[in-house]
Amino acid sequence: MEKEWPQLTPKEKREERFNKWLSPPQVTFTSSETESAYKRRVNRFINAVTLKEPDRVPVVLPSGFFPAHYGGTNFRTVMYDYEALRRSWLKFLQDFEMDAYTPPSLVFPGKVYETLDYKLYKWPGHGLPPDTPTYQFVEGEYMKEDEYDLFLRDPLEFTLKCYLPRTVGALAPFQKMGTLSYVLGMPLRFMPLATMPDIRTAFKALADAGEEYAKWQEIVREVSQIALESGYPPFRGGAAVAPFDTFADTLRGTKGIVMDMYRQPEKLQKAMEVVTPLTLESAISMAEFMISPLVFMPLHKGDDVFMSDTHFETFYWPTLKKLIMGLIEEGLVPLLFAEGRYSNRLDVIKDLPKGSVIWHFDQTDMARAKEILGDTACIAGNLPTSILHTGTPEDVKDHCRKLIEICGKGGGYILTGGANIDEGDPDNLRAMMEAAREFGLYG
Repeated sequence: MEKEWPQLTPKEKREERFNKWLSPPQVTFTSSETESAYKRRVNRFINAVTLKEPDRVPVVLPSGFFPAHYGGTNFRTVMYDYEALRRSWLKFLQDFEMDAYTPPSLVFPGKVYETLDYKLYKWPGHGLPPDTPTYQFVEGEYMKEDEYDLFLRDPLEFTLKCYLPRTVGALAPFQKMGTLSYVLGMPLRFMPLATMPDIRTAFKALADAGEEYAKWQEIVREVSQIALESGYPPFRGGAAVAPFDTFADTLRGTKGIVMDMYRQPEKLQKAMEVVTPLTLESAISMAEFMISPLVFMPLHKGDDVFMSDTHFETFYWPTLKKLIMGLIEEGLVPLLFAEGRYSNRLDVIKDLPKGSVIWHFDQTDMARAKEILGDTACIAGNLPTSILHTGTPEDVKDHCRKLIEICGKGGGYILTGGANIDEGDPDNLRAMMEAAREFGLYG
């Protein structure tokens, strides 16, 4: 680059990130044909994002944890046996044609969870039956209704002394730390903490979990590298959470956040304003290590059913839009997974720069989404999970055809599921690729 990064425009930054996606560093493709195929696949997504017509409609297989099932094992096994994890995901890679590859990075290592006594999830054998094909989030009030002032005064101190002890059992001793500001000017005043046996045990658990996490991370990196060298690009890059969801999911919980919107809306608004730049900074930092410029953002509680249009425009959209715009200004592409229904939100969420985001819809009316957003944003989805689970390959192809006919006009559409599947007929995933080749070609 002739200019330093801060001097680049958002469009120039995105072009640099697109170039990195097209020509990933430290990747030696297995052949020149493989490299060409890789670039074709990435260009399909770039053209879709920028509302141009690619050679055909790109596809993201909604495989989720499906490779574990397809590899002849189960989700619990791959959480603990990293070699089984490796075999399953490589088998899926070898047996399926795809436009993008999803690494096993969301198959969290079970031993790490056990070592840390992690309380935000139940998983097979730990709160769920051993053969359950996924994990389950455990919602709770991990931030009390009277702790907004503490959070606003010092988010880091709140996190260390309140949030982590409540969500990570091994770090419960952190609640004894007292105020952290006392070390200012006298850095070694924290040393008495290091003599406390339970504090030392907590840090020992962190170190042990770190060693295990490194083993898991090595396998994830190896599989991802093999996928790249085989010509399959990553679709997702970094990740971020909507500021409202930060509080509604893992801090206040559903009941708590609904009460706060009525009882202490000003404090909730202030807290979301504090969280927004912190989330943006974290997402940008994560993205620097990723090949794909797409930042995945699961939107959990903004759908039509959870809150009114007024509440969406008051509590959900303002800080989410600030976060989205911050990512766009850094040349990143927010990948917004609108869980549930967003049919009532379409006129609001179209207020973003043209060709800057992907809206991945779950149950939204896709014809209406194309009508309202088609000139401004790439849309993706929403092949129903029920069809992928219970339908025939012919059912899947027919539904894909209809989606392509409705959403694919003029480009700006990515064929994928409304949500991921964890089990089912592998031929239904193959049918998605067949539908794109048969019905998704552009002139």
